Amino acid sequence: MPEEVNMYDFPRDATGKATPYGLYDQVANHAYVVVGRSAVTAAFAVACIRRWWATYGRERYPDAHHIMIECDGGGCNGHRPRLWKHELQQLADDTGLSITVCHYPRGASKWNPIEHRVFSQISSNWAGYPLRSMQRILGFIRGTSTETGLTVDADVDPRTYEKGIKISDQEMRTLNLTRRRLCPNLNYTIRPRQSGNS
Repeated sequence: MPEEVNMYDFPRDATGKATPYGLYDQVANHAYVVVGRSAVTAAFAVACIRRWWATYGRERYPDAHHIMIECDGGGCNGHRPRLWKHELQQLADDTGLSITVCHYPRGASKWNPIEHRVFSQISSNWAGYPLRSMQRILGFIRGTSTETGLTVDADVDPRTYEKGIKISDQEMRTLNLTRRRLCPNLNYTIRPRQSGNS
């Protein structure tokens, strides 16, 4: 039976906030979506990557010393935010992983597998259903699968992430970041720092 909904939907009428951030492991054909309750910031994005590594990545790839992240060129994990690179440096220092980041250029984010292989399927799964509760959101995300074997897990991150955090030029100079020759603003590697420099 259809559920009654408002004709118009305004943020001020919402009883809560849900902001999903997803990671897609193409080798395992597995996605992990973290649903936040506050702003989508670079700190939130890297916290999601950290959770994926602790929960799935480390066990799935025990010999890994290097990971590659493909992500959009804009937004919280874009190539411009300094906080994104700063938080990735902390992750590299904490895990010992080298992290190569390849950003999709402007207008090409639709080719990012997280969009057309994962979030398109999630959107189809919950289409027509009002997302009235966090449990309903998580249920639809976790219930997403495809004939090609995609599986999706989801968790909630209840923490509040502060907006507007500034990273100074001095902090940026401490990053162990190497840019690639091809499209250096979009392609770079962050390696763990020596313990004395972290």
